[in-house]
Amino acid sequence: METDGATDGQCMVQRPMPDALRVGLQGEQDFVVDGPLLTDVGGTLGTHVLSTPAMIAMMEHAASQLVYPGLEDGKATVGFEVCVKHVGGARKGTECTARARLEEIADGRKLRFAVEVVTADGRTIGVGRHERRIVDARPGGS
Repeated sequence: METDGATDGQCMVQRPMPDALRVGLQGEQDFVVDGPLLTDVGGTLGTHVLSTPAMIAMMEHAASQLVYPGLEDGKATVGFEVCVKHVGGARKGTECTARARLEEIADGRKLRFAVEVVTADGRTIGVGRHERRIVDARPGGS
């Protein structure tokens, strides 16, 4: 349920979440490790690999794109928590998939996801949890 701006002692109007947003919803985004996704850790590696910030960005992107079609008009999501482990390397040119699964909807606006990045041959590169919040995306909205 989503609640409209009531404070303590006020009546709260509740609206159901859109049917399209449900626990268990899954999605994925394919990508190739290249360009701005790369790091060589300041020249210390001798090769270019998927950077941790880029891996996290791909996880966040998969989660945001998963739920966006199910949001009410004028709404979007913003990430506010990430807890992931970067457990494997992916060199330049590696084909990967970022996956997101909606695990929980809390307070009608907090979305909790299980996220992972795997290579085309099934190696796990990163795994963890990510949280997003539904916000008003209209100009001047809150």
